[in-house]
Amino acid sequence: MTLNRHTGKSAVRETETNSPMLEAWRGQGVLMLQRCEACSEAIFYPRSVCPKCWGDRLAWFRASGKGSIVSFSRVHRGLPPKFEAEVPIVLAEIRLDEGALMIARVVTGDPAAVASGDVVELVSPDAAKRFDLPTFTPSGRKISS
Repeated sequence: MTLNRHTGKSAVRETETNSPMLEAWRGQGVLMLQRCEACSEAIFYPRSVCPKCWGDRLAWFRASGKGSIVSFSRVHRGLPPKFEAEVPIVLAEIRLDEGALMIARVVTGDPAAVASGDVVELVSPDAAKRFDLPTFTPSGRKISS
């Protein structure tokens, strides 16, 4: 995602490849992933070939919107003006229940409490309208080690 330097609003680059995911997020607040029809790999980020088997038969499906934090960072500085009032923001590597990994924002009232292993889920469809890209929130559970 890039920001317009004049307005501070996002300028998410939409392409033919990622538009199904972005349209589902903007319109319904749901996460769409791709699945390779050859090897069944769940894929994020949207692309035209499977990174596992190089197959080109990819189908879109609605993901559960649930996963767990693998790793994360609390970002305090260097953020665009759009985010300054929300510092720190949490960016996390999330392993989705479908197996794909993605980097996404985790919104919470207590960024200091976020930890690896926390279970997360997509924000509500109403809350999703605030965010340009799929965004998660803690579900209050941890995965067992």
